[in-house]
Amino acid sequence: MAKTNDISVEEKLRALYDLQIIDSRLDEIRNTRGELPIEVEDLEIEIEGLEKRAEKFHADIKDQEDQIKTKHEVINHAKTLIDKYKSQQDNVRNNKEFEALSKEVEYQELEIQLAEKRIKEFGAKISHKNETLNDLDSKINELKNHLKFKKDELEGLISETQKEEEYLLEQSKEFGSKIDDRLLASYNRIRTNSVNGLAVVGLERGAPKGSFFTIPPQKQMEIAQRKKIIIDEHSGKILVDDELVMEENERMKSVIKF
Repeated sequence: MAKTNDISVEEKLRALYDLQIIDSRLDEIRNTRGELPIEVEDLEIEIEGLEKRAEKFHADIKDQEDQIKTKHEVINHAKTLIDKYKSQQDNVRNNKEFEALSKEVEYQELEIQLAEKRIKEFGAKISHKNETLNDLDSKINELKNHLKFKKDELEGLISETQKEEEYLLEQSKEFGSKIDDRLLASYNRIRTNSVNGLAVVGLERGAPKGSFFTIPPQKQMEIAQRKKIIIDEHSGKILVDDELVMEENERMKSVIKF
C-alpha cells in the first residue's frame, strides 16, 4: 500500500499500534529462542579461532619436519665427505696433508654432531606440538559436537515458528507501508532504544504501560482525542488511549491468526 500524508492523526496512531502488535509478536517468537542464537555464534567463533591455531601448529610441525630432513641431508653429505677424506689419507705424501685431511674429517664429524643435536631439538618440539595439537583437535571435536546439538535445537525452534515469523514479517512491512517515512523512522528508533521493544503503549491506571509516572488528566484527555502524536516525556514512547488499544487488539486478532 502506498504511503500517504493525507490520513488523519487517529489513523496514524492506529497504524502505529497495529504495527506494534505485529512487531511485539515477532519479538515473542524470537525470545523463545533465548540465548541459543548467541550461543551458536559464540561457538562458531571459538571453533574458527581454535582451527586457525591448529593450522599454525600444523605449519610449525611441517616446517620443523623440513628442518629435520635438511639436517639428515647435512649428515649424509658430511658422512660422504668423511669417507672421501679418509680415503685420501691413505694416499697422502706427508704428515701435513694427513693433518689437513684429519681436520676436515673432524670438522665434518662436528657438523654431524650439531645436526644430530638439532634433530633431537626439533623432534622434541614436534612431540610437544603434537601433544598440544591432539588436545586442540579433541577440544575442536568436542565443540563441534556441542555446536551441532545447539544448531539442531535452534533449528527445531525456528521450524516451529518459521511460517508464522515469515507471515508476520510480511505483515510488518505491509503495515509499515501505511506510515510515512519520518514517523516510521521515529517508531523504529524508539523500539530500538526500548528494552522490551515497545514504541507505542496504552495507559494503565493513568500511566504509560510499564511506567510508574502518571499522566496528568489534561494530557490524558489530549491522548484520548487523538488529534496529535503525543510522546511520553519520561519513557519516550508514543501514547495511545485505552479504547484505541482495546479496539485494535480485537481487530488485529484476525491478522495475527497463528
